[in-house]
Amino acid sequence: MEIKKASTAGTLESSDIMILLDRGDNGIDIELKSSVLYQFGDQIRTVIEQTLLEAGVHNVKVIATDRGALDCTIKARVLTALHRAVETTDYKWGV
Repeated sequence: MEIKKASTAGTLESSDIMILLDRGDNGIDIELKSSVLYQFGDQIRTVIEQTLLEAGVHNVKVIATDRGALDCTIKARVLTALHRAVETTDYKWGV
């Protein structure tokens, strides 16, 4: 998938994460801000990266502002922002 425009998904509410995706040219570049960065930063980055790779995205700039989101929420926000960024309505959600 190719990023066509910048997009966002999520909120800055407690237990959520705000994901901003934009075009990139240096692989998957993740900038993460989180109140639990030292405890869960590696896991958050892994979930974001795996979600993008599974969707076929290899060049993207990600800005993530986390407020204690669970892995399933992180994945959902990344996929929502991705579908907005590639301007598609062809959703293939996993079970």
